[in-house]
Amino acid sequence: MTQNKEWKPFVEQLDLLKKRGLQVDNESAALNYLDRIGYYRLSGYWYSFRELEIIQGATGQLTASRKNQFIENSHFEDAVKLYVFDKKLRMLAVDALERIELAVRVDIAHLLGEYDTHAHENPALFHGHFARQRIRNGRDEGKTQHDLWLERHSQVLQRARREPFVAHYNNKYGRLPIWVAIEVWDFGLMSKLFAGMKPADQMSIANKYGAANGRAFSGWLRSFNFIRNVSAHHSRLWNINILERAALLQEDSYWQQLNNARPFYYYCLMQKLMKVICPNSSWGQRFADLMSEFPAVSCGSVSLRDFDLLEDWQEWELWP
Repeated sequence: MTQNKEWKPFVEQLDLLKKRGLQVDNESAALNYLDRIGYYRLSGYWYSFRELEIIQGATGQLTASRKNQFIENSHFEDAVKLYVFDKKLRMLAVDALERIELAVRVDIAHLLGEYDTHAHENPALFHGHFARQRIRNGRDEGKTQHDLWLERHSQVLQRARREPFVAHYNNKYGRLPIWVAIEVWDFGLMSKLFAGMKPADQMSIANKYGAANGRAFSGWLRSFNFIRNVSAHHSRLWNINILERAALLQEDSYWQQLNNARPFYYYCLMQKLMKVICPNSSWGQRFADLMSEFPAVSCGSVSLRDFDLLEDWQEWELWP
């Protein structure tokens, strides 16, 4: 096991970067950024500035590895500009996903609430794999996915017990109806319950947003939850590989060019839903404005192709 790296004061952190070839135009400002944002978080943004080394293994297989040395003309300030761009990109995601989350919560509660006031607790209203198939081993042996969902739901309710509306319903009625319970759900809780709904019920919601079927829409929600979590934890988003991938749409030539491993595809899905939920929203225009602000990096090692932005994306009718 490799020994942990030694603690270094901010001045030594900056000196190390300079020794490795990273140019620093304003040392006082750079030290301030290291103090406020942190070396490790910023390192995700200057990672692409590091020299690339191709290594041939014993079997002849070639692998790429980043060296500690920086590409010529790499600047600390460019990494900060990428960080600021990424922060704005995450804020756009949070804005859209908040509206999507609220709208889909209401869709689920309104549809299932007609069947049963406490529909989320009723296993008969969900498909068999979710509500009746029991886990065969591990610590959750004997439980269903619905059982696990209810456990998580109980934990969330317990944390929210002092919220005025929760306390009021608990004191006056006992159990929260689904249209009240949704107010304490997070995106993950909502998306998991949607995944457990019967196909016909999923379809009635999926159709509203232009998804081919409930399974496809469930995939969108899982991917959105992944992006929301990345954004909520202030992690780098703009050029990451999306680990929770939704199936690609094939609606037109633009959708067919996209890569579901890269973030742009999911911003396109957000825009697709925003046009249904908030057709007069400026969200799409704010996204376009942000794309025009992408920083010109001096070493030339990054571009919006790393985000998977299409060259002619603004000609697509999806976008303003």
